[in-house]
Amino acid sequence: MKVLVIGGGGREHALVWKLKQSPKVTEVYCAPGNAGIAQMATCVNVGAEDIDGLLKVALEKGIDLTVVGPEAPLIAGLGEKFREAGLKVFGPRRRAAEIEGSKALAKEIMIKYNIPTAKYAKFTEAGAAIDYIKTNGAPIVVKADGLAAGKGVIVAMDEETAINAVKDIMESKVFGESGNIVVIEEYLEGEEVSILAFTDGETVVPMVPSQDHKRVFDGDEGPNTGGMGAYSPAPVYTPELHETALRDILIPTIKGMAAEGRHYEGVIYAGLMVTKDGPKVLEYNARFGDPETQAVLVRLGTDLVEIIEAILDKRLAEVDIKWSNQAAVCVVMASSGYPGDFAKGKVIKGLEEANKVGIVFHAGTKGQGDEIVTSGGRVLGVTALGDSIKDAIDNAYRAVGKISFEGMQYRKDIGYRSLNR
Repeated sequence: MKVLVIGGGGREHALVWKLKQSPKVTEVYCAPGNAGIAQMATCVNVGAEDIDGLLKVALEKGIDLTVVGPEAPLIAGLGEKFREAGLKVFGPRRRAAEIEGSKALAKEIMIKYNIPTAKYAKFTEAGAAIDYIKTNGAPIVVKADGLAAGKGVIVAMDEETAINAVKDIMESKVFGESGNIVVIEEYLEGEEVSILAFTDGETVVPMVPSQDHKRVFDGDEGPNTGGMGAYSPAPVYTPELHETALRDILIPTIKGMAAEGRHYEGVIYAGLMVTKDGPKVLEYNARFGDPETQAVLVRLGTDLVEIIEAILDKRLAEVDIKWSNQAAVCVVMASSGYPGDFAKGKVIKGLEEANKVGIVFHAGTKGQGDEIVTSGGRVLGVTALGDSIKDAIDNAYRAVGKISFEGMQYRKDIGYRSLNR
């Protein structure tokens, strides 16, 4: 079987790594890929949002299965285009992927189908949004409606920050057209947990829980990023919470989507806040999360291709998905300045040594002669297993310690909430 993975980040490196373990897979292509992926797959220089270009590659290479990493091509309709050409693709169709593409739509579906979430209001004009903030006060959460690379959510602890967020999103258009609508939500107190689940539109099978670290600095300080690290399992996600999330959130979401004519097939990600009143949905993603995927996939014991084929054939209920009892931790090594402006082209050293301790998933890297250099904000996702979260943390940071590049930054406290328990 020939497989094409779409995307070029840490999540896609983890997907390529896992897919290559399947005895069914003979060849893996990745578009556009990165320097780490290039060591285990054939990279094709086609962007993840160039749907016509990707379709051409899939047809020319005789691809049997396409696995989509990022959200943008799904929301742009890649699923439809590939399926119309008779190709098998793992990822929801456009109308289903819109649950991530529009935060306002996601909130409407949650309210309609009684899925627990924060109270909210949506606005198409900055003035009305600012008046709402002044009336309701802070802390409060401001969200750009559309895609913003994981950076469109501002948790404002004071009114001034919230008002500035509205101005940035709606007037300065820092996220472009994604900021035509803003969603403003009540601030929820609690601990976050990420639940990814496989679904064929009928059966929903949650993966092992993980917890992401969104803020750039230790102690959850600084601006939101695409994610600075993750660990799995997350102790906050108890067996009781699992039952509640499945019954009250995941199953009603998939059923509600079907009722709306948005049949959902693939991976759905629910970002939850565990409050004193139970779990509430913060956001949905229509694909594997990043960096949660790195911490989750290294624990997956079942052949990923077998799971994907069962989903495409609507027989997910027949697959017994197995997981390792070990814990996993992923530490993101980023470029100085991220999530703002950052320099590129810095030579990365120590990758071979780090890979002897853990698994180094590449994100923003490219080959330059005989060297590998930085080419993005998030550069590497250094991942390790251990018999406990503490062991996995120790192993991940031992691997991190082998790596160096100019201006590197990373959090030193990934998994701290677990240790605090």
